[in-house]
Amino acid sequence: MHHANRQVVKKRILILTASFGEGHNAAARGVRDGLARVAPQGIEVELRDLFAEAYGPINELVRRSYLGLVNFAPRAWGTVYRWLDRRNDFDKEFERFVRLKDHFTALLDRFQPDIVICTFPAYLNVLREIEGANGDRVRPSKSVVVITDSITINAAWYRCAADYFLVANEQSASVLLEVGVVPEKIKVFGFPVSPKFAEFAGSNRVLPSNNCERRVLYMIHAATGRAPDVVRRLATLGVDLTVTIGRADKLRAAIEAAADGAAKIVGWTDELPRMLF
Repeated sequence: MHHANRQVVKKRILILTASFGEGHNAAARGVRDGLARVAPQGIEVELRDLFAEAYGPINELVRRSYLGLVNFAPRAWGTVYRWLDRRNDFDKEFERFVRLKDHFTALLDRFQPDIVICTFPAYLNVLREIEGANGDRVRPSKSVVVITDSITINAAWYRCAADYFLVANEQSASVLLEVGVVPEKIKVFGFPVSPKFAEFAGSNRVLPSNNCERRVLYMIHAATGRAPDVVRRLATLGVDLTVTIGRADKLRAAIEAAADGAAKIVGWTDELPRMLF
């Protein structure tokens, strides 16, 4: 028998994220990279942020406002979070995203995915509406929600018709069970991270550059006000100190002054897996 001309039918997997917190994007990239590692020849993957594509500058304004609320007005964000958690009409609410729906429909029509994986709420509600209204253009697909909340899970994640919900731990699974999600739909997989972590986990630990037994990696995130003082204190401990500032370039001068040569300062990097081992 001759199999040389047999075509491999690839599964088409669409991964949807949104930049309202880097956790959603990190989970999406982790899923994409993990799939590429385990089935490089058997899948075709697209990773998209349809909110950014559909709404452009408006989405960026909303995104920055959201992050500002979370980071600098946590009590106000808590009020919004609890309000969202009490909502029961997400399908109706998401009907307002007309431009998102148009972009989503065009993507589904072109890509025809076998599986849709969402690392951000809202997409699944919109997907079901699109499938119901465009059955002749969009074929049904399996749907997976990767919940990036842990232990405390907002209702926006599970008030949708998903085939599976992937959660980080057993405590999160218990939350879904308590609200009526059937056990067969809940899968505990941990949080999706880059496969690079597995590569470095088995390697020999790199010794600190200054022969110190202790290495400290300080990753500065949103709350930057006290960061220079923290760096100043860490720099006096005699540890091998690395400080990441991400894209906060305006912070570099203050951090360098606080470290006074006793730390390595790193901007945005994709080398965190290596740095953690």
